[in-house]
Amino acid sequence: MKILVTGGAGYIGGTVAAILHAAGHRVTVYDNLSHARRAAVPAGTELVEGDVGDRAKLEKLLAEGFDGVMHFAALIEAGESMAKPELYFRNNSAATLSLLEAMLVTGIRRLVFSSTAAVYGEPESTPIREDAPLRPTNAYGESKLLVEKMLTWMYRVHSFSYASLRYFNVAGATAGRGEAHEPESHLVPLILDVALGRRDKIRIYGDDYPTPDGTCIRDYIHVEDLAQAHLLALQALAGGGQRIYNIGNGDGFSVREVIETARRVTGHPIPVEVAPRRPGDPAVLIASSEKIGKELGWKPRHTQLDSIVASAWEWQQKRYQ
Repeated sequence: MKILVTGGAGYIGGTVAAILHAAGHRVTVYDNLSHARRAAVPAGTELVEGDVGDRAKLEKLLAEGFDGVMHFAALIEAGESMAKPELYFRNNSAATLSLLEAMLVTGIRRLVFSSTAAVYGEPESTPIREDAPLRPTNAYGESKLLVEKMLTWMYRVHSFSYASLRYFNVAGATAGRGEAHEPESHLVPLILDVALGRRDKIRIYGDDYPTPDGTCIRDYIHVEDLAQAHLLALQALAGGGQRIYNIGNGDGFSVREVIETARRVTGHPIPVEVAPRRPGDPAVLIASSEKIGKELGWKPRHTQLDSIVASAWEWQQKRYQ
């Protein structure tokens, strides 16, 4: 298949693009490189530099003929979204509408959308199932939910086939590719920066949550497992339809547990500073991935936090050699 991967120079999109290419698909990466480097584009794939909000450029590109689109391009920092929500609605919601319009005009009706567990907000119970109430507590989650609502109508009106994958905290690395956001905002690479001597300490944002140790609990999924879920979703859309899946490990780990794991893996003490809570951070997010397991046969291979962090640590050390 010929696949367009938006945000394919990023951490998750790049991993998916690399795996697609390795599987024999023709891959075009579309990225504005605002939070990634040209060198991060997977070898063997074509790069088209552009913004997802540029409908005219997307129409011209998609008119060349594609079998589907995998959409990862987005702003991802929940904390920033609570200070600058307008950026998230413009870059995540409005820009995606431009992509959808370009797909409709060019007759492409297959999309795998990178959504988020943030669409659930504070869950009523865990693990979270796909039919749980959708009540985002930050503008980032709301910006992704708006896209899901658009996709629902595109499916109803235009028979637009899509899969929306709601995932939780992604971590770990594959051979030659790991997490390198610019700027970095995710817990595991920030902790490993301390072990590498690039930061003095790691901040814990809030230690008074209603959890066993007072820190937020999240479901960590290895990036390779997540990428495989995307490929299965793309294949499933060959028959059309509308699919929504949670993707997660199924186990939750608190911020303090992740720090302790990193201490074991790296052998570094990793000093900690407790800071105030960030607005919009739910206390607990743990996924139920039962649905995608039953329907597509997906199952995570990397389920132990130690091995997930160890793969990230190996890559980060090589990155700064």
